[in-house]
Parts: sequence; structure tokens; C-alpha cells
Amino acid sequence: MNPLPSRALASIPPGLRTPLLASFTEVCRNYAERRWEPSELNGGKFCEVVFHILDGHAKGKYAAKPSKPRNMVDSCRSLEQNASVPRSFQILIPRLLPALYEIRNNRGVGHTGGDVDSNEMDATAVLHLTKWVMAELVRVFHDLTTDEARTVVDALSERQVPLIWSSGAKRRVLAPGMPKRDETLLLLYATSGPVPVASLISWTEYSNPSVYRNGILTPMHKQRLIEFDAPTDTVELLPPGVAEVEERLL
Repeated sequence: MNPLPSRALASIPPGLRTPLLASFTEVCRNYAERRWEPSELNGGKFCEVVFHILDGHAKGKYAAKPSKPRNMVDSCRSLEQNASVPRSFQILIPRLLPALYEIRNNRGVGHTGGDVDSNEMDATAVLHLTKWVMAELVRVFHDLTTDEARTVVDALSERQVPLIWSSGAKRRVLAPGMPKRDETLLLLYATSGPVPVASLISWTEYSNPSVYRNGILTPMHKQRLIEFDAPTDTVELLPPGVAEVEERLL
């Protein structure tokens, strides 16, 4: 099951759903582009939208659009008073949001001379916390299992690989000289679901499609790093392929 994120969050009014998806996408894109500080700032926007979603769900009436709470910590504490909502909406997310907001407000903004710049570390925390919150929103609002919710969020964000640049349907591995086999693994790692072989050939700029299929994809298929489906001419990364990327290439 792989519903579109917009469908999975259909019960959230558009005035909150649209900025939720927009702020989450911005966090993912800024992180992929190594723009650490914008990633943190958009994490703050994400917190404000999520607060209003939880508040509206608890009250049975949603705000028309998100706004900045007067005090994020106190506002989130007020959410803990409602025991009629799922526990993650009552306890877990309300306690995560202030931490995310603190990164936005008081980290990477005014480091003193003796501080080590923590922007990349902070942005990584923002990325993974926002992904968890998104998956939990999808899980609760659409009554999905944890794995199904994670699939929806992965389809929206895909894995963030700083080595990969993307623009529209175009992708490039920013490591000149990397073997095409490794380029292929990285591209598959950063893309959700099956990928057409034609796309991989375009992304790797491989000059001979038949050699690419027979010399690169087929051996990796036999090694069970990828699933090369010849009838549909698509490729999907398998768990051993994921492990190789994370242990060797990243």
C-alpha cells in the first residue's frame, strides 16, 4: 500500500495541509543541498503548522491557517491535558516540537568564537525529527501501520544524499570518476520505488544501454543488491544494496 501523502493527510484542512507539506519538503530539499541554516528555519515553520494540526484535532476545530504561538513550550504543554487523542498527539509530538523549535531559535544563530559550528548536526536532527513527526501524522490520520506510514513519507522525501543533485526529473552524482556501478547504487538509494532503466542510463550518462544492462545491472541483480525486472525494464534497490551504500559509499 502506498497512498499519496496528500491523500494520507486528506482529513487535515488544506489551510494546514498545504503549508505542512511545503515546510516538510523545504526541510528535505535544503538538507540535500547542504543549506543547513535554512533547513533549521523551515523546521521552525514545520513546528508551527504541526502545533495547529494537533490543537485543531484535539478541539475538533482547526485554525484556517498556521500562525506563531505566543509561547511554543507553554502551548505544547497545553496539548498534554487532552487524554482523548492518540498518545503520540498528547505526549510525544508536543514534547518534540519545543526541541525542534529551540534548534530553530537558539542554535546556529549566534555561536560565540569558541563554539564549534553545529549547523550540520542540528540540520540532521531537524530532518529526522520532522520525518518521524510526518510519519506519525500519516499513521494516525490515515490509520496505517508504521511501515506503511514510513513508505508514504519516504515517497515524499526520498533519502537525502548530499552527493546527488536533482532538478525536476534530472539527477547527477556529484563525484566525477565514481564507477557507474556505484553511481547506480547511490541513485537507486536516493529514489523511492522502482526506477526505469532509461532514467538510470540518462542520470549516469552511460553511452551504451545494452552494456549497462548486461555489464552493470545484471551482475548486481545476481548479487542480490538490486532487483532488475527485465519485463518492465525497471530496477529497485534491495536491502543488501542499501547496506552497501550506507556502509561503503556514504
